Amino acid sequence: MRSRTLTLAAAAGAALLATAALPASASGTTTPRSAQEGTVSAADLLAKVTSCSQISNGKYRTDEETSATVPVCGKNGAVFWKADMDIDCDGQVTTKCNGDTDPWFQDDTAFHQSDGKPLRADSLPYVVVPSSSSIWKYTSAGIKGGGVVAVIYNNKVEYAVVGDTGPTQIIGEASYATAKALGIDPDPETGGTDSGVTYILFKNSQVSPIESHSAAVSLGDSLAKKFLQNN
Repeated sequence: MRSRTLTLAAAAGAALLATAALPASASGTTTPRSAQEGTVSAADLLAKVTSCSQISNGKYRTDEETSATVPVCGKNGAVFWKADMDIDCDGQVTTKCNGDTDPWFQDDTAFHQSDGKPLRADSLPYVVVPSSSSIWKYTSAGIKGGGVVAVIYNNKVEYAVVGDTGPTQIIGEASYATAKALGIDPDPETGGTDSGVTYILFKNSQVSPIESHSAAVSLGDSLAKKFLQNN
């Protein structure tokens, strides 16, 4: 959970803060394979989300300084939005994700691994959903922690899980591992991309355990095929 409100100057200062000792590794996670994942193509998925039936009560901003232009759209069995990608490095402290590498770093995520630990952003592909508000309440649309998300960028598909929640008025954020797998610069301070990312969240889905990326790919591929059939 985060809110990117620091100025660049403040961010640079915050990045100098020391952090706790970094663990060498964390159990229960697997490094994502190179996208494309699964058997459903990016083109086939994108063909189903060319128009938007808006289900949110308003629209979201992609960053603090931008205007609200992104609606949450509804489809049979899924919701989707098209936005940017900011990099979330929150969760377990690692060599890539910590208070030195990320001025906005928080050592927790909204949803946790099966062992109770926060998720690990540098090895687990996960997506951030906006915290519930008058604009949209994700749980009311059948979206839950561990739900499967097809993230599409530059004709690649990466399957991720719903792993964290963010500001109530901003949308378009995913973990370090998600960005890296899609060929997006994963640096939490300077990386990400300004546009071109499509997020398709499958309703009433849940990966168990949440930290199993292979389970997310398997379930995601099955749900993507069903999504094509039903839309």
